Amino acid sequence: MSTRIAFLKGHGTENDFVIVPDPENAIDLPPAAVAALCDRRAGIGGDGLLHVVRSAAHPEAKGMAAEAEWFMDYRNGDGSVAEMCGNGVRVFARYLQHAGYVEEGDLAVATRGGVKSVHIAKDGAVTVGMGRALLPEGEVTVSVGQRSWPARNVNMGNPHAVAFVADLAHAGDLFTPPPFQPAAAYPDGVNVEFVVDRGPGHVAMRVHERGSGETRSCGTGACAVAVATARRDGADPAATGTPATYTVDVPGGTLVITERPDGEIEMTGPAVIVAEGEFDAQWLEGALA
Repeated sequence: MSTRIAFLKGHGTENDFVIVPDPENAIDLPPAAVAALCDRRAGIGGDGLLHVVRSAAHPEAKGMAAEAEWFMDYRNGDGSVAEMCGNGVRVFARYLQHAGYVEEGDLAVATRGGVKSVHIAKDGAVTVGMGRALLPEGEVTVSVGQRSWPARNVNMGNPHAVAFVADLAHAGDLFTPPPFQPAAAYPDGVNVEFVVDRGPGHVAMRVHERGSGETRSCGTGACAVAVATARRDGADPAATGTPATYTVDVPGGTLVITERPDGEIEMTGPAVIVAEGEFDAQWLEGALA
């Protein structure tokens, strides 16, 4: 007899995810299985996978169980593990609300990047406390074809290289990771954001996400872009005591990022559940054969 496994599909500014509810961490999801589920032609399709597990049931999250009941076991579309995904956290929170585990208001979500504070508003917007940005020292350069740009090294729990360009088309197709130098700056790879100005406090970006290629949106990337843009503009909330807020357009929509004087960064945007169903465990086994 075949085993049916529940899944949902959701997106945050068109950064889309396969959601696998598994409160007791009973489903084995090796990298190849995640890649098969995220395959857009032979699987369900998604930029990544949200494995929904109670923190107490997951060995990587047990230490956070007292702070957050739920752990976002996030995987990239190629099956690799990632520390954090900002759009993913919003969709994760929307799933918990959809399933009746939480209501509007505040909640905490455990991630490999630490415990994140989330607020689900009545209008449907979800705000995530993304933590503080780290700005490692040293010059970084990214390249596409014959063009190269200096990039700002920003760490949001995962690594980013933010380059300001004259035209977003200069980023190329972003199917493959843009080369960067020095190699030692990002030993485990990097998310690369290309940014143009749209107006005061308003930028647009494209992104190559490590392990996924170009995606329609990247929450941690939008935060990294806002911080890099603020520093470029001479704004440092920790020094001025004034929050810095940027509207960041991504191909899939718009996010609003605020860096507070205490260094905490908040990201606000939509999160949508679009479908739910079941897949056959035998199909998955066949896909892995």
